[in-house]
Amino acid sequence: METQVYIPYIPTPGGVRHSPPLHKMSDPKERFYRHFQTEITAIQDQIEDLATLSPVNGERHDCVDTVLAGISRLSNEVTDALDFIPAYDQRAYSQAIKALTEKLNEATGKFAPKARFQFKPRAPKAAAAGQETTPDSRGFAHRPAQRSGEDRDEEDDAVGKLPTFGRNYNEEITRPPVNGASTGSVRKPSFSTAKNIAIYEQTGLHIMLPSSASRATSSGSLTQLDRCVVDMTVPTSASSGVPFAGLAIKDIRGSLLVCGTVAGPVHITGVRNSVIVVAARQVRVHECDNVDIYLHCGSHPIIEDCKGMRFASLPEAYAVKTQEAGKNQWDQVDDFKWLKTEPSPNWSVLPEEKKLPEEVWTKDICGNPSMRTDDILRKVGVLS
Repeated sequence: METQVYIPYIPTPGGVRHSPPLHKMSDPKERFYRHFQTEITAIQDQIEDLATLSPVNGERHDCVDTVLAGISRLSNEVTDALDFIPAYDQRAYSQAIKALTEKLNEATGKFAPKARFQFKPRAPKAAAAGQETTPDSRGFAHRPAQRSGEDRDEEDDAVGKLPTFGRNYNEEITRPPVNGASTGSVRKPSFSTAKNIAIYEQTGLHIMLPSSASRATSSGSLTQLDRCVVDMTVPTSASSGVPFAGLAIKDIRGSLLVCGTVAGPVHITGVRNSVIVVAARQVRVHECDNVDIYLHCGSHPIIEDCKGMRFASLPEAYAVKTQEAGKNQWDQVDDFKWLKTEPSPNWSVLPEEKKLPEEVWTKDICGNPSMRTDDILRKVGVLS
């Protein structure tokens, strides 16, 4: 039986070094601490499972994608919690995530020495001499609580920081335009220093990612968007950028999402009254209603607990040679909640007369970034 590899010290909120009583769980620091421990353990288990999965049919590849997306999500959650997490705990969470990525690299290196899906964190500087760690009952290790200010500065340098600590691109998207630009102006967050792309909790915005965002396509997520237009074509194009390793789309209302290219799986959950354009290896759709998906897919798209789904092939404006060369199975949809022999009533092929004309993609969406967000949504039939 393989020995469990534990993540180095996990912080205890507020400097407390023992498990607090349940009545104190209303403290956001404590809630996040518990959540972080649960997520770390789950991701560790997934990494442990990698060696048992078959490389045939992409099982191991999918698990690596899932682990990468989990690490990315956890990093984003740490960033979101900066308002209430003490500085020392922030760095402790950072080191825990770095250790998790190192464990993933070690696991993938055993069966794929040249695996593409590896984080490459900088090697931390040597730890200060004389500092030992003591594991608690859970197996997590903690550093000594007493440290001088000078020692703390040295340790901070050794621990490093999460890549998104220095800049919150999602918050920058929300800020009003400068230099007298109208409120309908396109937002173009660079994501130039990020490792992943996360856009969430936005309303009524037109967001176009520039080529600099190609540095951040290890994973992507679009969450809780309402009446938005998002175009991620440029940084993920196979010809001019780097495709996403994986993409998660969740809780979207009345929006147009042009997601670009995804080398791995796309998970679409809880989308309503929207249009999605994407090229991916796998597409899985859950709990969606009244959604048009323009798609290039290397496998059968899967839907579950959905209704009113309409599928069409990828518009010419977003097709590239590598996609055209591969087999497109956009219309071979499997409904996991429909086991009868007759066709599922939950999805259909979008009729030719209902498909958006090519000029809408080339002129109104690709070629006219100054167009108001609501006007674009009316053009694509999302708004009436």
